Order: sequence, then structure tokens, then C-alpha cells
Amino acid sequence: MNYPLMPKATAVWLLENTGLTFDQIADFCGLHVLEVHGIADGEVAKGIRGVNPITHGQITSDEISRCEEDSSARLKLSASAVKLMKEQEVNNKKGKYIPVARRQDKPNAIAWILKNCPEITDAQISKLIGTTKNTINLIRNKTHWNYSNLRAKDPVLLGLCTQADLNYVSELAKQKLEAKKDN
Repeated sequence: MNYPLMPKATAVWLLENTGLTFDQIADFCGLHVLEVHGIADGEVAKGIRGVNPITHGQITSDEISRCEEDSSARLKLSASAVKLMKEQEVNNKKGKYIPVARRQDKPNAIAWILKNCPEITDAQISKLIGTTKNTINLIRNKTHWNYSNLRAKDPVLLGLCTQADLNYVSELAKQKLEAKKDN
């Protein structure tokens, strides 16, 4: 389930400005009911200023009014807030760190992919291994500065990607190739 950003600050604001029950606030903010009791008593979240979820677009005043009238109703995040959270989760993917000692293995992995999975595009290889398209082109054209010393090695065994990622990219590339052939 999705919860609002800064749940304790949101709970403080809801306690101070609405007639919602502790259960409703706890359920909406992803907190335990006793924690909400502690916030109301001033024992928990001392010094935390309340954050208005309405101005942050996480909930509407109509939703709060609906739940104030019916104590068994549960607050729901607005659709725009849920969409924004999902977009942020996707955008929070960071590039994986490759230790300095493993970076010289990237050209070997590229050579292996070019030899064993020719259907994978340069962009997919670049994303999978974490290299540049220029390096891929140099290896493909056999003009890489160290080409004579390259040995095609499986990128999974080198620790540059997972087997699941490699299989996924390979299947995706095969599907795109088949779709092009059908058209």
C-alpha cells in the first residue's frame, strides 16, 4: 500500500486539523495506532511540524470530509500522488557500481555479447554492461586499442550483470527482431 511522504508530519497535521479517528490516521500514514496516540499525547514526534497533505496533492479536502463523517471509512491517496510515487520509484534506479578491478572486463563482456547474442542492440548492451556505444562500436569494428588481447567472457560470470537481466534483454531483443520480420 502507498503511504504519504513524511508520514509522522502528515499524522501531526491530521491530528491538529481534522476530526479523523486515530485508526483512520494510522491506516493512512502507515503508522501503528499507539504511535498516533503518542503523537496526540505529545510523547512521540516532538518538534515535528505538521505537513498539510492537501497542499502537497496527496489527498483532497473532500476525501477528508468523507472520512470525518464516516469513522469506518479509510483515507486514500489521490491518484496523482500514487502516480508520482511510482514514477519516482522508477527514476530512483541508480547505475550499479563496478569496482576498478572489474572495469577492464567490460570489453571482454561486450565481445561475448556481440558473439553470442547478436540480436541485442548497442543501446541494450550499453545499459546492461554500463559502457558507451563508442566502445561497443570499436569492438564490433575490431579497432579497439586492446582488441588483440580481448577474450570473449560471459558478463554474468564476470559479475557485470545478472543472468536474469541478460535473459530479459536477450528475449526483448528477439521479440523486437521477430516483430520487424513480421512487418
